[in-house]
Amino acid sequence: MSNRKINKRPNKIKRDIKLNIKMKKKIIVVFSFILVILLFLIGRIIYISLVSGDKYKKQVLDQHDSDSKKIPYKRGDIVDRNGTVLATSIDVYNIILDCKVLNANPKYITSTVEKLVEYFPELEADAIYKLLKSKKNSQYIVLKKKVDYELVEPFKLMQKDEKKGEKIKGIWFEKEYIRYYPLSSLASSIIGFSTSGNQGVNGLENYYNDELNGLNGREYGFFNSDREYEVTVKNPKNGNILTSTIDATIQSIVEEKILKLNELLAQNVVPEKPTVGVPVNPTVEMMQATKQAGSKHTGVVVMNPNNGEILAMANYPGFDLNNPRNLEPFFQENEIQAMADEKKLEFLNQLWQNFCITSTFEPGSTVKPFTVASGLDSGKLAGTEEFICDGSEVIGTHTIHCVKREGHGRETIKQALMNSCNDALMQMGGIIGKEEFYKYQDVFGFGLKTNIDLPGEARTNSLVYHLADSSDVSLATNAFGQNFNATMIQVASGMCSLINGGTYYQPHVIKEVRTETGTLVENYQNKVVKKTVSKETSAYLKQCLYSVVQEGTGRSAKVDGYTMGGKTGTAQKLPREEENYLVSFIGHVPADNPEVLIYVVIDEANLENQAQSSYASGLVKEILAEILPYLNIYPDEGKKDMTQITTFEENYEGSIFGN
Repeated sequence: MSNRKINKRPNKIKRDIKLNIKMKKKIIVVFSFILVILLFLIGRIIYISLVSGDKYKKQVLDQHDSDSKKIPYKRGDIVDRNGTVLATSIDVYNIILDCKVLNANPKYITSTVEKLVEYFPELEADAIYKLLKSKKNSQYIVLKKKVDYELVEPFKLMQKDEKKGEKIKGIWFEKEYIRYYPLSSLASSIIGFSTSGNQGVNGLENYYNDELNGLNGREYGFFNSDREYEVTVKNPKNGNILTSTIDATIQSIVEEKILKLNELLAQNVVPEKPTVGVPVNPTVEMMQATKQAGSKHTGVVVMNPNNGEILAMANYPGFDLNNPRNLEPFFQENEIQAMADEKKLEFLNQLWQNFCITSTFEPGSTVKPFTVASGLDSGKLAGTEEFICDGSEVIGTHTIHCVKREGHGRETIKQALMNSCNDALMQMGGIIGKEEFYKYQDVFGFGLKTNIDLPGEARTNSLVYHLADSSDVSLATNAFGQNFNATMIQVASGMCSLINGGTYYQPHVIKEVRTETGTLVENYQNKVVKKTVSKETSAYLKQCLYSVVQEGTGRSAKVDGYTMGGKTGTAQKLPREEENYLVSFIGHVPADNPEVLIYVVIDEANLENQAQSSYASGLVKEILAEILPYLNIYPDEGKKDMTQITTFEENYEGSIFGN
């Protein structure tokens, strides 16, 4: 027994020794493998560090210790033709609280809050302390928006002070711009306004929105390899500057005279008229029923007839560009409170419109020169014709009256314009014929957009007759300016071509676009669209229009010392039963070589008898008396005999109009 035991023990020991050797070999192999991998990784890390270490370090640091701030662009200015600023952008600042930073420096909380309240009294200390507790880790809380630079600057200077600034933590200022209109309501319907998001609303602000807007910049901050904070700035690209054709002085004169007239008209007490059908313009009528208006609308356009530039364009009522949603000038306070939001918006949308381009109306007798021009230029009229006005014309089953029911008697073309005779114009329309008449209507731009560089120009193609849908009645009424609609800019642009020798220029409000550094981006050259009439026709019409002012219905528009041409207009509005009228006057100075054209429209003056074109011609005289000397247009009356031309054949060769 003892021998067996002795024999077995050596075998067991031998097996244990063999097992340990295997394990050691495995450990050596695994260790060697791991060592190789570690050596490879160490080598790779050393390689990356040597070759691309800076690159990857910046990426990591950017992800963990970077900051980025938007730098807003400045929307471009709008200036008048002489450089007077009409619209600009001024910088304001939002006060930003970084709770995380300030809470990380608790010993500076009290000093920071005290300085904030000291420099900005509108802020409340208790409110700031509550924010620091409730939003401990917030890094962007706007304490106050749109603070003027004059108020922010002292605080920023204090922050730069070594002693005082050390005690201020977690406060910074975010810069942005707000739109500002230095001349308040001047040219409001032309300029329009823009929202806080730099989106133009109406006017040039809308039409040239892309030119006025720029591109935001960006400030990037990161910690470099030495853990130093570095800042990289990509500067913003500011918007372009628009130079308009508008003259701020002329515009202010026009607006002053419009307001003066309407203030006088508003004083009249007029019996209320019965309303037939649905009011065309309920919001303005609502305004008239509360704070009395002098007219529903008054519009004025002043142009250079030789290139299509708009020198002034204004309408009544206007609005404050810096506070365009203010209803107080138009309604009582209790009425504003009671008004539904949709009604407020309806009224504001109408108020912001530019009557001179967005509203259509029957132009009346200011269109009669176009009828004469159609006849002369087409050869249907010789210029020597005479007409008998007996007070009316019978067209089919319709009897259409002249303004003078008993008739004007025998009249030449010039006398028909001087007397604004509907009867004679209807006879001329019959001689011209529908084909020629409606062809020239298109030539003069009626029914077509002028493509003026302002938004909202009305489409009138469906508001005029065309050859295919015309009749003898439409021809007769259209010949003296009724039964079709036009806009002020259509009539003014067409008339410019009649008095400048027959060249139709596209009306425009912008002269050029430049960058903020002065580099020219776009030069809007005077664009010739077409030829309307011959120089001979233009010359004859200028002589006729001179006679209208000198001896006819336009005498009250004349400025002493100046030769002038022009035409009055009176149009009865639909529905005819209500007896509402739109009166107008379109004129030019000097008579034979026009340098300025003016067109005035008064829509439903606050008068019992609205059909008084003398109010329109009187407004023209008031405006011209001030702007003619300003434009260096000198008195010329008596220097030339304006009455020598009597026939179409004579009016070009050898006449004062042959220039």
